[in-house]
Amino acid sequence: MIIINLDVMMAKRKMSLGELSDKVGITLANLSVLKNNKAKAIRFSTLDAICKALDCKVEDILEFKEEE
Repeated sequence: MIIINLDVMMAKRKMSLGELSDKVGITLANLSVLKNNKAKAIRFSTLDAICKALDCKVEDILEFKEEE
């Protein structure tokens, strides 16, 4: 299972969802879906923009966990 740690990185960078939305150019609704681990997919261009905005690596945002 893939876990999206967007909320963790946003907290570390003290960035709000609205601020990230403005920097990345994605709607609040779509970012909220990502943040709440409800997304079924993510574009590489979106992931790239999020990493640039949060000054982090992909592995800071995406985590793989074995399903139990």
